[in-house]
Amino acid sequence: MSKYRMRDAAALLGVSDDTLRRWAEAGRVTVIDDGGRQAIDGVELVRVAEEHAASIPVLVPTPPALASARNRFVGVVSRIVRDEVMAQVELQCGPNRIVSLISRESADALELEPGVLAVASVKATNVSVEVPT
Repeated sequence: MSKYRMRDAAALLGVSDDTLRRWAEAGRVTVIDDGGRQAIDGVELVRVAEEHAASIPVLVPTPPALASARNRFVGVVSRIVRDEVMAQVELQCGPNRIVSLISRESADALELEPGVLAVASVKATNVSVEVPT
């Protein structure tokens, strides 16, 4: 089971530690005890991230003057569908939902499951998934 300290979960959600603690006090987020510290289970974090993302208005950003060829989105695996050869991996990265098709072998090697922290590296139309070590 993946679990995240409040500080790390808040950063992944794009909110302050205080906001996340208020959400927990209000019952919006279920926290667990992690050796005397509050933490959030990875699957619960996905639920909250998806709920939070749905509440953010979608704005059309102004194109940047300079853009990187590679973009990295840190997030949490929200869903994974495996077949014999391929795996569809969905990540909730703040308000962004990223979907990647990778080999099943890669998904298994990365031990991807809902609630696992991962990074989507995007270049053109290809998205690869990494797990921080």
